[in-house]
Amino acid sequence: MSNAPQVTEAEARIRTMLAEVLVGRIPAELITVHADIVQEPGLDSLQAVQLLLGIEDEFDLELDYETLSLDHLRSVRFFTAEVLGQPVYEQ
Repeated sequence: MSNAPQVTEAEARIRTMLAEVLVGRIPAELITVHADIVQEPGLDSLQAVQLLLGIEDEFDLELDYETLSLDHLRSVRFFTAEVLGQPVYEQ
């Protein structure tokens, strides 16, 4: 039995999109749900914009750029919860 956290469908979609934006630097399955989206894979500002625009298309929503901050990108799990409008409590 693995100690790895379960990955939701939405988290998997965001990991896949992140891997696509990073253009082959890291496969989606190696991006953990606790990975800091900016620091761990080395997402730059242009890639961050690409990711955010892709998230809007993928999830058919508009992100609130007025309130969005780097803190929202502290992990795949936290960002997914923000996108879905659900609270998350990480350890």
